[in-house]
Amino acid sequence: MEQKIIFATGNQNKMREIHMILDAPGLRILSMKEAGIIADITEDGTSFQENAAIKAKAVHEFAPEAIVLADDSGLVIDALNGEPGIYSARYMGEDTSYDIKNSNLLERMQGVPEEERTARFVCAVAAALPDGRVLTCEGTMEGTIAHKIAGENGFGYDPIFWLPECHQTSAEISPEKKNELSHRGKALRAMRELLNKVLFEENQR
Repeated sequence: MEQKIIFATGNQNKMREIHMILDAPGLRILSMKEAGIIADITEDGTSFQENAAIKAKAVHEFAPEAIVLADDSGLVIDALNGEPGIYSARYMGEDTSYDIKNSNLLERMQGVPEEERTARFVCAVAAALPDGRVLTCEGTMEGTIAHKIAGENGFGYDPIFWLPECHQTSAEISPEKKNELSHRGKALRAMRELLNKVLFEENQR
């Protein structure tokens, strides 16, 4: 039996990553647009996990028979007191290009010594289940803030996020390598395991 999963996003870059990480026999993964859902969601949580759960529950109301997944992710820069954090998508305004956002962050980081340029990407994934339960998982990818924008493979803040073990930004590594290392990859794989366990237990009843 096919299991329908709706992912609460309209971001095609994100959907591409999600399909690469989650695709499996018997799973049909749809974006909100593909599922015909339009929802105006207010993300007023105080953490990545809270915001992910808010999005999953809001979209679940439109499709109570489906499993609805949602993520909330962002860049946390230690030298900037955790900014942009949960406001990563809204930093400097939602309609501001990431070229401008990345340039602004690099400017704010000017003069910060290498050992203090630590940062991480954080991703929380929430699943709203047909029985009303909400599950959450979180993944992180550690790195530092680069000194210049580099790379065409990623999106968002990827071009300024330096991965010391790769000697590249996360926009310079291959999509396959990024999915292996990334905060979203880790969180989605953890959620996949959790869902497999939940669905297996349900089938055993």
